[in-house]
Amino acid sequence: MNFDPRHLIHALKENVRRVIVGKDEAIELTLIALLCKGHVLIEDVPGVGKTTLAAALSRSLDCSFNRIQFTPDVTPSDVTGFTMYNAKTGEMEFRPGVVMTQILLADEINRTSPKTQSSLLEVMEEGQVTVDGVTHALSRPFMVLATQNPIDFVGTYPLPEAQMDRFFLRVSIGYPSIEEEMDVLDRFSGPQSPLKSLQPVCGAQEIIALQELVGTIYCSREVRSYVATIVAATREHPALQLGASPRGAIALVRAAQACAVLAGRGYILPDDVRRMAHSVLSHRLILTPESRMKGISAQAILSQLIDTLPVPGAKR
Repeated sequence: MNFDPRHLIHALKENVRRVIVGKDEAIELTLIALLCKGHVLIEDVPGVGKTTLAAALSRSLDCSFNRIQFTPDVTPSDVTGFTMYNAKTGEMEFRPGVVMTQILLADEINRTSPKTQSSLLEVMEEGQVTVDGVTHALSRPFMVLATQNPIDFVGTYPLPEAQMDRFFLRVSIGYPSIEEEMDVLDRFSGPQSPLKSLQPVCGAQEIIALQELVGTIYCSREVRSYVATIVAATREHPALQLGASPRGAIALVRAAQACAVLAGRGYILPDDVRRMAHSVLSHRLILTPESRMKGISAQAILSQLIDTLPVPGAKR
């Protein structure tokens, strides 16, 4: 397929920016996850555009889209699907759940039970669903965009470590500046939401081609060593009960490769690793109880490690 990767990525970014104002970093991180076949946890306070960001990306892609609003009464079969007896044919039939799509918005994922949360584990890792012993493959590309509110803990179920580790990266949006908020008010004060006017600018095959391109980006031995050193340091840090997994290390290299694609390079720079480390690793780290009592954050620990560990090729 002949296509210009940077032009395509720019078109996607600009399309989402028609709705999301002043949050280029959040948009780029979400696109990086898409290019890396990864899933995104969008975590922030209510009303800053978590669901809007997910919806804008889905509308920019010519892919199937489903949304599920997680509540305590949502069951695993609502997510994965179920088999039932068809009296007309005399056979068992599979009734697909919401996960049988290409882009899935899992709204307020921490408001459903751990059992329902775990129904996403297989599909997020392997791109398939197994129901009653029968495996159903999902269409490519496949991406889960999950949102959660980190402030309101009433009626929520914290995501287990295994679930958090399957999110490629975590994104925070943050409040807009005064100028940005004025722009938001201008765009959303008209007769129709700008979200409804978005049209797809990219198809499934183009996304798959971009995903395959990411894997061709060169990663030197020095950069691989740098990533392994950062990950190993998280496992040895006294303030952390659990450090980053090998899955996290692989994700960090992959994210750095996608950064290089966005920059039009065929190789990774250490700066790509440094840029992506917080978004890819921080949600995978578990603080010790003492660290939590002292108010230490995983982001602060990562910043300390990145600032102190030697950078390949840097002058000393």
